[in-house]
Amino acid sequence: MRILLYQWIHRVWYEGGSGYWLLLPVSGLFWILITLRRYLYRFGLLKQEMLGVPVIVVGNLTAGGTGKTPIVIWLANALRDRGFTPAIVSRGYGGSKSSSPMRVDTASDPAVVGDEPVLLARRSSCAIAVDKNRVRAAAMLIEDGADLIIADDGLQHLRLGRTYEICVVDGARWLGNRFVLPAGPLRETTSRLNRVDQILVNGRLHEAGETANEQNAIEFELVAQDVCRLNGSLSRSIERFGGTTVHGIAAIGNPTRFFDMLRSHNIQVIEHRLPDHSTIDVTNLSFGDDFDILMTEKDAVKIESRVSDRFWYVPVEVELDPVLAGPWLEQIESRMRNEQLAS
Repeated sequence: MRILLYQWIHRVWYEGGSGYWLLLPVSGLFWILITLRRYLYRFGLLKQEMLGVPVIVVGNLTAGGTGKTPIVIWLANALRDRGFTPAIVSRGYGGSKSSSPMRVDTASDPAVVGDEPVLLARRSSCAIAVDKNRVRAAAMLIEDGADLIIADDGLQHLRLGRTYEICVVDGARWLGNRFVLPAGPLRETTSRLNRVDQILVNGRLHEAGETANEQNAIEFELVAQDVCRLNGSLSRSIERFGGTTVHGIAAIGNPTRFFDMLRSHNIQVIEHRLPDHSTIDVTNLSFGDDFDILMTEKDAVKIESRVSDRFWYVPVEVELDPVLAGPWLEQIESRMRNEQLAS
């Protein structure tokens, strides 16, 4: 049932489906609520809390995946190389943790803290904390020695003061039908793009930008080079899977992007789409054949490593034009250094 609902919503949001009008009254109410909330923060009736260290927010305007987590990993590693001690806060979506902040490391249970925070811990070598109250989580990390906070998926968490905002957009799906939830995919109206510091586009930008911010968007790619066994026994080039048939498992916001990436390497994919952040039970992955099973790295963190050689995951790396990435990182570093001096 959840899969059928997801397919219907995807058609409405991104493929020109006409069913959106059924949801427009609820979207109207949602628009009123988000507008009221924004003005409450603007006029100080709700308080935005500054933490005394620079804060970079990496978020998106649409519901579902756009590639935020790989960008957070890439940015954290780049800023660490430039002399900062960054730490990452996350809501911990999909986890069952308590209402207090919790530190995350490579051994943390994704069922408790969420799959993305565990992936962040494994790939960034940064301190990580999860909490619905990102201000509280960030304060704990600052006490631990962080001098810069990166908020994963915090664009709408207005209580957390920020120095720099990055909005990540899916180049293929862009903003869908441009309606706010639930008639469309938008968490906020499109005018929000005018107020962020940088737009990053995952893939090629298929729509001409309507504003200066959109026209100055920077494109990036998520590139796969190796495929790794979940049990750690072997890694091999993804090109070695070319010409073979595999089962593709994806419990992410945009499974199509993962399957298309595999197909771009001449891999025949039998698709298995699951709702974002779904628990994956290995016992349900018996398909009655000997094909290998490939999944995203985010899904792999939810599965114990004691599995057969047929189970593989595909890590991806952010690839950004160095001509654009270098000056952009210098701009961020300058903003962060100035904020540190002013604090």
